[in-house]
Amino acid sequence: MAKRTAIIDIGSNSARLVIFERTSRYGFFIVCEQKSKVRIGEGAYEKEGFLQPIGLKRAYLALKSFLNTVQKYQTHKIVCVATSAIRDAPNGNLFISWIKKELGLSIKIIDGKKEAQYGAIAASNLLPLQEGITIDIGGGSSDMALIKEGKILDTYSLNLGTVRLKELFFDKPIPAEIINQQAKEYIQKELQKLPKHFKHAFAIGIGGTARTLSKAIMKRSSHPLDKLHAFTYAVDDHRTYLEAIPLSSAKNLKRFMLDKNRYDTIREGTLIFKEILYAIEANSVISSGVGVREGVFLEHLLKNDHFKFPSTLNPSIVSILDRFQPFVLSARKRKSILKLGSKLFDTLNSNFDQNDNHLTELLYALELSSIGNTLTIYKSHQHAFYIAMQELSYCFTHEQITLISLLLRMHGKELLLKPLYQDFKMLLPSKETLLWLSFIYTLTILLHEASNDAAIEFHYANKVLTIASDKPLYLAKEKIKALEKPVPFAIIVKDEDHIPKNKALNIV
Repeated sequence: MAKRTAIIDIGSNSARLVIFERTSRYGFFIVCEQKSKVRIGEGAYEKEGFLQPIGLKRAYLALKSFLNTVQKYQTHKIVCVATSAIRDAPNGNLFISWIKKELGLSIKIIDGKKEAQYGAIAASNLLPLQEGITIDIGGGSSDMALIKEGKILDTYSLNLGTVRLKELFFDKPIPAEIINQQAKEYIQKELQKLPKHFKHAFAIGIGGTARTLSKAIMKRSSHPLDKLHAFTYAVDDHRTYLEAIPLSSAKNLKRFMLDKNRYDTIREGTLIFKEILYAIEANSVISSGVGVREGVFLEHLLKNDHFKFPSTLNPSIVSILDRFQPFVLSARKRKSILKLGSKLFDTLNSNFDQNDNHLTELLYALELSSIGNTLTIYKSHQHAFYIAMQELSYCFTHEQITLISLLLRMHGKELLLKPLYQDFKMLLPSKETLLWLSFIYTLTILLHEASNDAAIEFHYANKVLTIASDKPLYLAKEKIKALEKPVPFAIIVKDEDHIPKNKALNIV
C-alpha cells in the first residue's frame, strides 16, 4: 500500500478529501483534510432525480481543487467514491465520464449497503466498542450496519436523506407542525422496511447530522474534553432537545447551540436521526469522528487481516510511537518500564485496593512517557500531556484519554495538579485512585530512569514499601525522599551501593 493515500468522498451534501499517511504496517495518521459543501443533489429530487448544473459545477470545482491538494502533498494513490446523489441520478454516469475526461479522476459509485459497510469497518476498528448499530445520515440515504462482537452482521440502506427530506417537505411554505407530521409519516413508512433484528441499545452516530448534534450536546452539558470521537450520551437525557429541533424555524436554530453551517439541513437530519433511534430502541449514542473515508482506507490497509486490527494493538498508540521515534523508548526499554510498572501496581493494589483496575491506562501512560522529549527535555511532561490529548483518539473512551494524558502531565514531587483535576473531574476516577495511579506512575519513571536494566522487586508490609535492586538507585533515592505519597507509609530502598576503597582519599 502507498505511503500516502487520498480518499475523496462525494456525498449529496458535501465532498471531502482526506489524505492518510502510513507510518508502519498498522500505523497511520491524517496529514490533510478538506471539505466543500457541493450540494451536488440540489434540485434533483424535483427534477426526477437528474443532477442539475448548479450542483455539478460546484462538484467539478471542488474536485479540481482536491486534486491540486493531492499533487501538493505528493500523494500517488487516490480512491474516489460517490454515494446516493450520483448513484440514484439518471445522469450520474454522464457526470462520472465528464470528470474522468476533464480531470482524469475515476469515481467509484458505491451502493447504500457498501456505504454502511465502510462506516462499520471504521467504527468497529476505531471506536472503543464491540457492538452497536451505525447510523450514517446523508443527503439522499441513511445507511446502517449491525455490529456484534466486533463483526459486521448486516447492513441496510434506507431511502431517507436530509436533502431529500428538505426538498420534499421542509422547503414548503406551510406550518412547521404540519411539515413535521408529514415528514415523520414518510420516515416511519420507510423504517417499516428495516429488518426486525436491527435493535440495539447502542447507536453509533456517523456523518454530519450526528456529529453536529453531539457537538451541541457537548456544549450544553459542559463536557470538559474538546473531542467529538467517542463522546457518549444517553438518549433520554436529551430527548426533549432532539424533539424540539425539527419543530423550530430556521431563524430560531441559534438557541440550540448548533453549528450554523448545518442550519440548512439539521432539522431534517435530526428528525430522521431521532426516529431511527426510537425504531432501533437505542438507549445511548456514541459519536464517531470516522466514517466512510476511514472505512475505505482501512479496507485497503487491513485487507489481509479480515478488515480488523490485531486485538492486542491500539492504532493511536502505534501511530504515536511510530512518529515520535527515536525520542520514544526503544521496544526493549518499553517492555522494561511496563514490567516495572506492573510489578509496583500489583504490589500496592493488593494492599490498598484503590486503583479500580486502571492498569491498562497506567501502562499506556508509561509506554508514552518519553514522547514529550520530541520538542525539548524541558517541561517535556507538559508537551506529552498536549500530544496525548490530541493524538489519543482511536479505541479510547474520553475517560481513558483524560486519565492517560493527566498521568503524563505528572512531574516532580506533587501527585495531583489541582487545576487540571478540577477541569476534568467528571471524566476522572476518584481522587484517591488518581493519587495512587500518579504515585505508581511517577515512582516507576524515577526508578526506570535511574537504573540500567536493574532487577527491581517490591514488597509492602507494616506500612513500609521496600524496593530491592541489584544495581545502584542513588539518583532515584534523592527524588523518592521528596515524593508525595497517597497515604502515610515509609519507603526503603535496598540497592547495590558498593564504593571501592581508596586510602589516599581516606575512603575505607
